Amino acid sequence: MSENPTPLASSDAGPSASRPSSGAGQRGAGRLYRRRGTLVGVALVVVLTITVITDLPSPASRSTNIASAATVIQQVNSDMSPCVFSVNEAFTIYGDQTRDAVTAADRARVPALLQEDQAACSFTNQSIFSLSDIDVPGSASGKQLANIVNSVTLWATSDALGAIDAIQTLSTDPTNTRALGALVKYKSMLEADRGAAETSLRSIDTMLDAHIVALDLPEVPAPTSSSSAASSSS
Repeated sequence: MSENPTPLASSDAGPSASRPSSGAGQRGAGRLYRRRGTLVGVALVVVLTITVITDLPSPASRSTNIASAATVIQQVNSDMSPCVFSVNEAFTIYGDQTRDAVTAADRARVPALLQEDQAACSFTNQSIFSLSDIDVPGSASGKQLANIVNSVTLWATSDALGAIDAIQTLSTDPTNTRALGALVKYKSMLEADRGAAETSLRSIDTMLDAHIVALDLPEVPAPTSSSSAASSSS
């Protein structure tokens, strides 16, 4: 059929040839429009239904969940690395000072070193700030992964900062009672938050029946006061 409709009346058809009345044409068109509207409506429902179905989260495979969990832990370890180094450095400095094993040249560098250590564990450090941008998957293990991120964030921005602040005070006032008490308190909190993160990681291991990447959070050495160090050396 050609694109242009053939005229219903031609010069050969004579006056008896008739067209459908305009009213009939409108009624036919109305029925066509109604049918077309119905079809368009049905099509939209089908498209929307497909869109909704394809957008629904589908259960991830075990291997996918393991890979996602490992990715989160690896990112946590990477973001925490500067603070972990700084905590180890701060406690090493404090231990050396209590044993009187710091040279005069090294002692002059201690304030700047501790200040850098403190900065490495605060939200002003880009690595620590990046912890808030970690994308935790919405899988069954996602809640435990979120718990890990929360625990290590507290480990750095609360516990580590508090411990380093106490060590800063003790570096110039070794017998400061308040600072000594604060160091013991924050060391305990470091261990508690590390333990919470490790517990969540073990839960993920059990849930996925796999050994996920280990957390790089060290066991912090017990703080030693000057008096106890002196007594142990004697």
